[in-house]
Amino acid sequence: MTPSIVSEETRERDKIARLSRSLYERGLSAGSSGNISVRLSDSDGWLLTPTNSCLGELDPARISKLDWQGKVLAGDPPSKEAFLHRSLYEARPKAGAIVHLHSTHAAAVSCLRGLDPADCVPPLTPYFVMKIGRLPLVPYHRPGDPALGEAIRGLAGRHSAVLLANHGPVVSGSNLEGAIYAAEELEETARIFLLLRGAPVNSLTAAQIEELKLVFKLDL
Repeated sequence: MTPSIVSEETRERDKIARLSRSLYERGLSAGSSGNISVRLSDSDGWLLTPTNSCLGELDPARISKLDWQGKVLAGDPPSKEAFLHRSLYEARPKAGAIVHLHSTHAAAVSCLRGLDPADCVPPLTPYFVMKIGRLPLVPYHRPGDPALGEAIRGLAGRHSAVLLANHGPVVSGSNLEGAIYAAEELEETARIFLLLRGAPVNSLTAAQIEELKLVFKLDL
């Protein structure tokens, strides 16, 4: 019997549901917060988690499919932050997936005063540098404000991740696994950053960061 061929779209729908459930079960996405998207190949549009959906209870068949003009092709109505994902994809043509979470420690950092808007989490570990690089802070916009898309577009060409003030992180990757790993690394570094507040800290030096960029061929 000839084995059935599973389409790319079906595989990605299943993967979004499976990995989203893992994020939810580990406390990285509470309630109906957060949204995840994947770019399909051959300009066949993209997938996005539906509006008001819980990442722990996604039905793969009901995940939204959109074209690049924002028209819904299949599934439930998409997250109201679809424009945020589109802006980042347009600015980063090689991005294959985007993860937006309200993860606790990264969201907590986004509420702090006095952050460097160009680099709001210091390079505390090589892994943060390798997966995130410099993390700019996007000024506060209300959820669903289309102006947020333009703010992200202006930064995404130079940064694979941004932190939305009083909101949470938006992280891109070449594929869904890569975007999730980077989002997890950002959350862990945010936790370390908060634990170290008020203590003398040795961040990585410019020379150490340049060595990482050279050895691991980082585009930062």
